[in-house]
Amino acid sequence: MKKTLSSPRFQRLAKEGGWIMAGQIASVLGSLVLVRVLTQYLEPAQYGQLALGLTVTGLINQVVMGGVTNGIGRYYSIASEAKDLPGYLNASRRLMAYATAAVVTIALLLISGLWWFGYSQWIGLTAAALALALMSGYNSSMSSMQSAARQRAVVAFHGGLDTWLKILLAVGVMIWLGHSSTAVVIGYALSSLLVTSSQFFFLRRLIPPNGNPPQRHENWQRQMWLYALPFSTFGVFTWAQQTSDRWSLQNFGNIEDIGMYAVLFQLGYAPIGLVTNMAMAFVGPILYQRSGSASDTDRNIGVHRLAWRIAGTSLAITVIAAGFTFVLHDWIFGLLVNAKYAQVSFLLPWVVMAGGLFAAGQMLALKLMSEMKPTQMTTAKILTALIGIGLNVYGASRFGVNGVVAALVGFSAIYFLWMAWFSMRFPATQAQPHQTSKI
Repeated sequence: MKKTLSSPRFQRLAKEGGWIMAGQIASVLGSLVLVRVLTQYLEPAQYGQLALGLTVTGLINQVVMGGVTNGIGRYYSIASEAKDLPGYLNASRRLMAYATAAVVTIALLLISGLWWFGYSQWIGLTAAALALALMSGYNSSMSSMQSAARQRAVVAFHGGLDTWLKILLAVGVMIWLGHSSTAVVIGYALSSLLVTSSQFFFLRRLIPPNGNPPQRHENWQRQMWLYALPFSTFGVFTWAQQTSDRWSLQNFGNIEDIGMYAVLFQLGYAPIGLVTNMAMAFVGPILYQRSGSASDTDRNIGVHRLAWRIAGTSLAITVIAAGFTFVLHDWIFGLLVNAKYAQVSFLLPWVVMAGGLFAAGQMLALKLMSEMKPTQMTTAKILTALIGIGLNVYGASRFGVNGVVAALVGFSAIYFLWMAWFSMRFPATQAQPHQTSKI
């Protein structure tokens, strides 16, 4: 029977899309307000310190928590089809325990190293950034489960809540401890702690009762770890690329340059990243459910076509957004940023273009993830990251902030083109069979 707009499936997707849109709007608006508030309280040098401190959070998220979160999110639908959610949840808990132990070890080594080499002034900021990384990792893992379970309202609520709590708590801590980058990160960490606690409360509804023990149909822990390992492997390189812009400016410029660039990044690149994450949270579970264990050719073809349509739409929106900011960049900075940062407003359209190109590439990467091909992504991720690092170093050394923005555009374009080529090179009709045999 031909499906109509009133079909239950369409109504369910429309409802889910509505919640995703609501969360997306709340998060983007919150991120823009956050920039306005922080630039009001912090000088460019302090904003630069904040950007450098958050690179520690990025390291943990990319190398430790990011891979585990991807494995947990990807295997929810597979375990649900196998009717073995208890075993899956037990395996997820064990993986998060190992990840926590790794974070604690890294924290002790890093803080000890700062003290030993005489950089004790950075210990407070580093400790706060590590606490933020740990809390946000738990938040992301639980959010990935909720997304996979199609609990859109819960995901949207917590996404918006986290952004606005950051504003309130960062300002509150600055009023209490003084205006500093460390105070801001402490506020971020407290926000993540509260949101994670709320996530756990909602997640308990997905956990089967104690009377339904794990059935152990599969070794979920091993499978999730094998799926997560490529993400942690190339996470080292992607983290280095994502932070090399700020550290290159620190090396070849000054801390004020980092603050100027960080504002550009948060206004032009970060909102697109939020939208992309929201879109992936909506589309990802759909692609995962459609592809299943990625062993059915017809299902993979549908995933292939849908992912390419989404990537094309992302590119079209990018062109429109870049044109909009090209015309109105002065007005946008006047509205959203303190006047002392306005000198770099003309670079905003290029940062928006970079964010959009990377977002389109991420949509194609999501297609490969749904087809159980994270290993094939490793080479592309590592090589593009190395290229991005080289571009950042060269751009910062020769042209300062302008050069780093140009490097960001170049890296994003290369990443998109590589993901596009890679998606065609490994077509959906050649999907690799999933490791399990009982699903």
